[in-house]
Amino acid sequence: MNKSELIKRMSEKLDQLTSRDVDLAVHTIIDIMSESLASGERIEIRGFGTFSNHYRQPRTVRNPKTGEVGIHKPGKYVPHFKPGKDLKRRVDESRELESAGTSMSASSDCY
Repeated sequence: MNKSELIKRMSEKLDQLTSRDVDLAVHTIIDIMSESLASGERIEIRGFGTFSNHYRQPRTVRNPKTGEVGIHKPGKYVPHFKPGKDLKRRVDESRELESAGTSMSASSDCY
């Protein structure tokens, strides 16, 4: 799902809001979350997950095109997402249903 699909789905569920209102809300949420992460804040949405910044240590890498070794990559902060328990459970349950449906249809083909 991309941002425009998210806006479309939200507009369908929230029929009292216009697509323009939903678009503004989605962009505002993304802007606020981006600003918060850029300033080093941690964002916790209970049941969904936590957004934070993780520090990547400086390291020496190899250029895959040329094979050159010893290229220095400086340390940097990168955004990180840790899913919450509820989100993990929902994803796991939906995958279990998918795999159960697949194995059932595969076994029924044998008869």
